[in-house]
Amino acid sequence: MSGETYILRNTDVAARRIGDELMIMSARDSSLYSLNETAALLWEAADGRTPLRQIVEQRLCAEFEVGFDEAMADAQAVVQDLAAHGILKVSGQPDGQDAT
Repeated sequence: MSGETYILRNTDVAARRIGDELMIMSARDSSLYSLNETAALLWEAADGRTPLRQIVEQRLCAEFEVGFDEAMADAQAVVQDLAAHGILKVSGQPDGQDAT
């Protein structure tokens, strides 16, 4: 992912927090996903307006005491996986204007 990346929660999913995990059910195919703390934090922060870089700097690095480069690489991998399952939309513009 190059340039700014924005992430937006897909509205076609249902979410429920159970302990430290976030359970997501996709309306697309009724699949159920269990998100760990990191993936759940990304999903919850995915407002379509905050750049992924900022989410990583302000939330992941602070909460998990990890360096930016490592956190960003992990976040990008998680975002790509969640987008592939239709849980997140990824865009190069705020508010998911060109989301995939």
